[in-house]
Amino acid sequence: MADDNPLRVLPTMIDDLGRVEIALEESVVADLALLGDIAAHLVNAGGKRVRPGFAIASAATPFDPARPVPDEVIAGAAAVELVHIGSLYHDDVMDDAEIRRGVPSVNVAWGNHRAILAGDFLLARASEIAASLGTEVAGLLASTIARLCDGQIRELEATGDTGRTAEDYEASIAGKTASLLATACRIGGLTGGLPRDHVDAVTDFGEAYGFAFQIVDDILDLTATEEQLGKPAGNDLLEGVFTLPVIVALDGADGHELRELLSTPLDHPGHQRAITIVRSGDGVDMARSRAQAWADKAAAPLTALPPTDATRALKAAADHLIARARSVTEPG
Repeated sequence: MADDNPLRVLPTMIDDLGRVEIALEESVVADLALLGDIAAHLVNAGGKRVRPGFAIASAATPFDPARPVPDEVIAGAAAVELVHIGSLYHDDVMDDAEIRRGVPSVNVAWGNHRAILAGDFLLARASEIAASLGTEVAGLLASTIARLCDGQIRELEATGDTGRTAEDYEASIAGKTASLLATACRIGGLTGGLPRDHVDAVTDFGEAYGFAFQIVDDILDLTATEEQLGKPAGNDLLEGVFTLPVIVALDGADGHELRELLSTPLDHPGHQRAITIVRSGDGVDMARSRAQAWADKAAAPLTALPPTDATRALKAAADHLIARARSVTEPG
């Protein structure tokens, strides 16, 4: 969905994110030109850079007015984004995705084998940068990559399972989404030299924001148009990934029909009917309420931080997230 990073309102954020872009471009240079081209594919495709933005904003929370962050913060922000992009390469192979960020996915352009290896290359580059920032950052990034794998495996094992619970769903989110957003904030705090209690506060913010972020993303997958999303709508259902709105709908008035539809591969009419059932029940509203609860939880630790532009921008990012969900799920 077309949507600017709300953290760009910070006075120095545009310049700092520009520094991240340079760091990303430098990190994907390889001796073999082909590997460099593949690794740079999604880097060059752009993106909202939410995770680097969170690292930068977290580092800037003590300062008002905001100032350019140290080079170490930029390096940490780039490392986090490289992990994110590398995980997208692997996700697209698993999902047989064709489009990512408005361009052909790496697996379509170069094949699955090259996509996997390029994803590994990006993770290795991220680890190399993290190692240059000290053992705590290096260990944190390594454990986060492990959590990403845990969350993705949980989701993969639940594929096609109409008995998936809300607890199962959130356990997967904890690894596949919340962990990296928490790490982005924590690395920003660590490399920015924040007091330990402030580092913990931004970490808690990022973790809770990650839950809200994924729930909203899953709502939009079922309620937004392909033009709004920039990718096919309702794709999770086709892949057998049953997210919170669907989990709730399966226990609703039309749950029996929905369960029957989802028990076999969906054709086009079945896919459209399943989306209609989910949209017409309580699942979207309940998922939005859950996302709001996580957004509120994200905002709570920010009250312990100085009331700077950066702190306010992090809080605004959580508010903006919920507004996105409302924009396509409530009548205008």
